[in-house]
Amino acid sequence: MTSREEAGALVRRMQECFNTRQFDQAAELFTPDFRNHPLGAIGFEAGRAAWVQVVAQFPKMRVVAEDLLIDGDKVAVRSSVEGMDVQGGDVRAVLIEIFRIDDGRLAEAWGVTEGPDPRR
Repeated sequence: MTSREEAGALVRRMQECFNTRQFDQAAELFTPDFRNHPLGAIGFEAGRAAWVQVVAQFPKMRVVAEDLLIDGDKVAVRSSVEGMDVQGGDVRAVLIEIFRIDDGRLAEAWGVTEGPDPRR
């Protein structure tokens, strides 16, 4: 069983890998059969591809954990999203994700984004 401290550190490490563009290092944080519900995909590669695509569009983008809630094998995180230049300017997007952890690795994820749509 993963401790609360380890679970929080795991999610923070995933965000650090995104923010520093260390996508290959992030792969070790996910189980081989990681299920990404928002993308409808299995495995880390679909998420990695999505990360590459979004940072190509927003090179200064980074996520900052504002709240982290841990209950058993689940971690919920509310993050602000910085570095997205969109119309309407000063409104930040908010990312809300829930991760299930299995044996110290991210096994499943759900998520929603609120705020400005960068495609406008």
